[in-house]
Order: sequence, then structure tokens, then C-alpha cells
Amino acid sequence: MSRLLDAGPFARRDDAAFLAEMCELTRWHLDGCPAYRRIWPAWDGACAVEELPYVHVGLFKRLLLRTDNPAIEHQRMLTSSATTGRAPSRVALDQKSSKLQSASSRAILEALVGPRTRPLLVLDDARNLRCRGEVSARIAAAMSLRPLASEIVFLLDESAGTQQVNFGRLREVLDRHEEFLIYGFTSILWAAWAAVEMPADVRARLSNKKVHFVHSGGWKKLEAFRVDRDRLDAALLGGVASGSQVIDCYGLVEQVGVLFPLCEQGFRHVPRWADVVIREPWTLDPLTDQPGLLQLMNILAYGAPYHNVLTEDYGRLVKGECPCGRSGHRFELLGRVPLAEMRGCANV
Repeated sequence: MSRLLDAGPFARRDDAAFLAEMCELTRWHLDGCPAYRRIWPAWDGACAVEELPYVHVGLFKRLLLRTDNPAIEHQRMLTSSATTGRAPSRVALDQKSSKLQSASSRAILEALVGPRTRPLLVLDDARNLRCRGEVSARIAAAMSLRPLASEIVFLLDESAGTQQVNFGRLREVLDRHEEFLIYGFTSILWAAWAAVEMPADVRARLSNKKVHFVHSGGWKKLEAFRVDRDRLDAALLGGVASGSQVIDCYGLVEQVGVLFPLCEQGFRHVPRWADVVIREPWTLDPLTDQPGLLQLMNILAYGAPYHNVLTEDYGRLVKGECPCGRSGHRFELLGRVPLAEMRGCANV
């Protein structure tokens, strides 16, 4: 396991060590993935992260990238839930990477909510776990919280064509515990929880429970209902005990295990085993303080070359130390690039 995972996710890091690990990982994928080698046949090293080979996020919808090596045991396929008429992203999962990604998720979330385990309530249907050979991005995001869960309870059931909270199941777990993690895709957290009129006895049970709401995914559906972050947070925190919090995480289905949480100052923080480059949309030149395309990289991916991905999201690097106290790189997430293809549940 990389030494970069030994310290806290937002501790100061050795940038030279990160670059060295990324160069080594890039060579690993060039050796083991013929498709990746055809894209970057002449690459022979980098003196800065901006010089590292990358792939565009859209490629994962059109080509199954896979790195073969005797040390790699490939497992299931991770898929995004594509919008109508669109192909899903497909990412080949492997055992070695999954261990690193699990350690990454745990470290990032522990930094936000503490190391103690507590029940994880998932706003999804347990039947979504049962797709043979594949796992959805939404379920993968929920399962990234599993290391902090004393138990996992799926709260949604299908009813009359819509997914609704099973309040009987919720009552049972609320009666047994005082503190919870609740995960939901952003739009589902609003539609199935925040905007729902809950039974009076459930509201009474929740009123003295400490809850850490964790959500991820795009805001497109909520924009149609004129729901912004402040409104969502107020709706979630209004019915639970003081000390509860809402954690908004950004990430990609194409980069499992790497979360970029939003701090109270409005910035996304980069864990020390990841990095961000901003590129000018037309020339792809790197930018230092102007908005451009987000390029995300990490040292956790061995089974396929999704360690360095140019996204269709827009962002801006922010220099200097953050008032929130976290060290390391940070950026502003500014939204999708105009006319970019909608990506379903890819932003998890």
C-alpha cells in the first residue's frame, strides 16, 4: 500500500513522491493495457503532473479499458446508470485496487465524521445489489461508507412505480440507536427524505438522533425544483439533533474511492493520494488560477487506467491555505461544461 495513505487525507504531502508514484502507475498501465498504450505510444516520463498521460471520461462509455497483469484479479464491472439512449460508463474492478479504494474512502470519511462505527441507512433498494457481475455507481457510492457501518439498512422499497421509505424498517433501527450515517444520491435524498411528510412518530424519533447525511451526485434534477444546497441542508438538519451535519461529496464513477468533500468555506479538498489539474477547454493547456476542465488523478487504480481522467466538469484551482484548516490542494467545482453529455450517476 502506498505510503501516501499512511497519513491523514488532508495532511500536507510530498508532491515529488506523488509524481513518482503516478509515473510508476502510468508505466504499469502502458505495459498491461494495449488500448491505453495506443493512445500514448511515445510517453517516456513526466517532470510535473501536468505531463502525465490521461484519458477523457467519455472513453469509458465507448471502450472497456482493462490492465492485465499476473498480480491483478479482476472482479465485477462498475457501471453508471446511463440516461435514456446513452451508453453507461463501464469500469473494470479488481481486488488490489478495491482494497486501496476502501482504505481511501474510510480515511476521508473518518476525517469528516470520526472513526466510530454506527448504523448506515441507505436511501436505495437492496435489490440493486443483486445484479450478477455488475455493480451500479449509486450502490458503489453507498458501499464506500461500509467500513464505518456497524450495520447496513436499505430504506427504500418499490411502491406504485416509485421508491418510498419503508417507515417500519426505519422505526425499528431508530429505536435501537442514537447516531446514524445516512447516504443518498443527492436527488433521491431530497425526493425520498427531505421533501417527504414523515409520520409524526418517526419525526419524534428522529428529533433527538444525531445524523451524518452523506450525499453525492449531480444537482440537475434538484435545479428543476429550485432546490439549492442551503435549502437541502436546512430540510435535512431541521428535524434531527444538534451536532448533525450534511456532507456533500464530489467524485467520479470512473475513479472509485476518491471523494472530494465540500468544506464550510465552499471548496473541494483533494486527498493527498489524489490531485487535480485544470485545463483550458480548447487548447488543453494547464491553468493555474482560471476556470477550465477538471482533470482528476489518483494512485489507487491498478486494474484499468482510470488513474488519470479528464472530465466534462468545470472547476478552478484555489491557492493558499483554506480557512477551514485542511492542508493540501483545493478547488471550486463550477458545474458541467455547456453542451456536455449528461452522465447519469457518474458524478458520485
